[in-house]
Amino acid sequence: MIISDAELLEYIKEDLPYFDLTTYLQESDDTKASLEIFTRENIISSCTEEACSIAELLSCKVNFFIPSKQEIKKDEVLIRIEGSFSKIHEAYKLMQVLLEYSCKIATTTNKMYKIIKESNPTCELLTTRKSFPFSKKFCIKSILNGGAMPHRLGLSETILFFKQHRELYSSNEEFYKNIYKFKNMAPEKKIIVESSKFKDIKALLKYGVDVIQIDKGSLELVENVVSFKNIQYPNTKILVAGGINISNVQDYVKLGIDGVVTSSLYNCGMADLGVKLNIIK
Repeated sequence: MIISDAELLEYIKEDLPYFDLTTYLQESDDTKASLEIFTRENIISSCTEEACSIAELLSCKVNFFIPSKQEIKKDEVLIRIEGSFSKIHEAYKLMQVLLEYSCKIATTTNKMYKIIKESNPTCELLTTRKSFPFSKKFCIKSILNGGAMPHRLGLSETILFFKQHRELYSSNEEFYKNIYKFKNMAPEKKIIVESSKFKDIKALLKYGVDVIQIDKGSLELVENVVSFKNIQYPNTKILVAGGINISNVQDYVKLGIDGVVTSSLYNCGMADLGVKLNIIK
């Protein structure tokens, strides 16, 4: 996934619409400096390439960086740049904030991914389309660096029927009878239906849905659905969604589900990163 220079320039312009008034007052154009961004905690590196691009777009030179998807230990340096004192100050906070959000998302994602794989190697970690407004590409890149996959990138590439979609029909039975039509209309797509009632799930399985997404289901419900599905409809996939996070994910994945759908990874805070600036004499 590519975050283009044009997109990064828009990000830069939000923070630097004209010039840095503080360093302008210092009259420091002839002063050279170097800057390191380091971590105060163990993290997974993420979007370091984009941070480097920001530095270069602001006329700084990148001397060192660690690529994305690497395990970084506390006190290790992620990026080292140099340039004029004023350009360093234009670049570093933009770089630091980008890295703090991205590395935290990637790190939390990786922790959750490892918990899932330890209990259920065939279960996948999936993230919803509930990313921050105007930041979808950044959020998706961050979770990919942590080991997850996007559940839905948007409305155009997946079919997922929620309760609200079924309001169009006079009864559950009318909806069930349309499933075959949906599958014929989109033969290369999977038909996914969200439900939280065992009776409804049994009917959906009978009518041939490809994936059942259980929303806010109890552990007992999920266990019963998986057991029933494995006997009667072994090729159907089971996802769980709604309130699943790093603290309770293991309880669900050990029941034999195929995927965990979560939004929690977008709301995990920021990595603890620091900076060191030195004047080059």
